[in-house]
Amino acid sequence: MPEALDHASLRIAVIGAGPAGLATGHELLARGFTNFTIYEATDAVGGTWHIHTYPGLACDVWAHSYTFSYRPNPDWSASFVEQPEIEAYLQQCAREFGLEPHIRLNTRIARASYAVDGTWTLESDRGESFEHDIVINAMGNQHTPLYPEAPGMADFAGDSFHGTRWDHSVELEGKRIAIVGSAASAVQIVPEVAKIAGHLTVLQRSANWIMPRGRKPYSPTRRDWFRRFPALIRATQRFQRFLMGFVQPAVTLGNKRMDDFEKRAKRFIDKSIPDPELRQALTPTSRFGCKRGLVSDDFYPALMRDNVELVAEGLEAVRPEGVTTASGREIDVDVIIYCTGYRILDFDRIEVVGEEGRSLADTMGAAPMAHKGIAAPGFPNYFFAVGPNGLVLNVSYFITVEKNVESIVRILSEKQAAGARAISVKPDLHRAYNEWMDSQFPLFSWGNESCHSYYRNAAGRAPFLFPGGFDDYAKLHDEGGLHEYEIR
Repeated sequence: MPEALDHASLRIAVIGAGPAGLATGHELLARGFTNFTIYEATDAVGGTWHIHTYPGLACDVWAHSYTFSYRPNPDWSASFVEQPEIEAYLQQCAREFGLEPHIRLNTRIARASYAVDGTWTLESDRGESFEHDIVINAMGNQHTPLYPEAPGMADFAGDSFHGTRWDHSVELEGKRIAIVGSAASAVQIVPEVAKIAGHLTVLQRSANWIMPRGRKPYSPTRRDWFRRFPALIRATQRFQRFLMGFVQPAVTLGNKRMDDFEKRAKRFIDKSIPDPELRQALTPTSRFGCKRGLVSDDFYPALMRDNVELVAEGLEAVRPEGVTTASGREIDVDVIIYCTGYRILDFDRIEVVGEEGRSLADTMGAAPMAHKGIAAPGFPNYFFAVGPNGLVLNVSYFITVEKNVESIVRILSEKQAAGARAISVKPDLHRAYNEWMDSQFPLFSWGNESCHSYYRNAAGRAPFLFPGGFDDYAKLHDEGGLHEYEIR
């Protein structure tokens, strides 16, 4: 019988100090694991909320729901809040959780390689080397900008940049600006740029379902109530979670809730857009949930401004003087801003080499699959805080991440109790789990073959979301444990 190992002897690497990395660190400390380092590539904690700084950047989930369950925030300024508040909240959490001594900033991990003795060697882009027993990938999935594949982009004579890498040195006031894209970042950027642009052209390849955000500022008195009576926050969160629960049936094909959501969104368009041609251009042809649902109070009004034009076409090419649309229309501009999303599940951001020289990027590129969103065969002692199909649509990001890392750290506790050197998820269980998910994807608008969005990859698989609600997801995790892993 192997001798049980103490928690302090386990050397753990957490890659990324965004929400997932902080949740991982909090759970590790709560379970008695103290020998861990959180490697962060940038100069501060916050992940996407530190990296991204474009105008209008805000969370599209209610503020009191977009928090750690164990750290409510009574000081949110409104029902929906913007990037600076969220970044400050995350950095405050890092301090309060006692994670700062464990965080190593300005350390970009470039490579992680597994050895037969059960250890991982991490190498930074500066040539530093770190040895750990466990690696937890907490890098998130909204990092690497995705650009359109349009000829001539490098030849543009003006300024151009991706919305998620905002160039604050570029003066936009009075300029002719083209925004390529009309989805999540665009609905936040367009209203802000429209206020200062000489003329703004928005290229829309396909319309999105948009609901009103209904942002309400919180008065100092209201915030004081939240501070004095924490039960008010808990009640607010319960009500918001109740409302978020409707999202699950709303993305289920054949469910009347989908029709209800689409009718509400169409009424919002009709109320906001008097021009019938523009209304038609803004009305989606896909079912609700095929693409990410959006919320905005000011995107539609921005399109009604005299200095703004929506062009319901994709980008065909870029010329030195401007852009050419799919119909061949040439539009001269001074600045191009690409609001074209991210490379989702970009496992090639760092080189990860598992057993027998297996590449994580190649493995996930061919078939991005994980067992319950947290582990893949062939990569012992390596976990994902949010891996393929490791997010649930009907709850806040924080709720799913907390469940994922709770499972990971519980399995690590069981590993130590068993005296195991290395553990790797059983291939047959991994295969059966993913085959079950394959059978569930067609039930949802985002996973059905009729949908064409970033939720589905080129092979037609939907590797981003879990095909079900959070209660089902949590049950699967609660039933899991070390018995699902090969022990070495």
